[in-house]
Amino acid sequence: MSDNKEKQDERDRSRVSAGDGYELAYLEEKLGVSRDEVRAAIEAVGNDREKVEEYLSNRK
Repeated sequence: MSDNKEKQDERDRSRVSAGDGYELAYLEEKLGVSRDEVRAAIEAVGNDREKVEEYLSNRK
């Protein structure tokens, strides 16, 4: 059974998937950090997007 692409909610947007290159690339560009720094942030604080962005913003 395939996913219904028309059903969208906030669950996917509130998380960062370390396995999806496009999500890592987005954060790299948005925050001006490397892919390794994004992965380290996910390991440190989990995959909650707000926490990852806050962690990386505070490290600058």
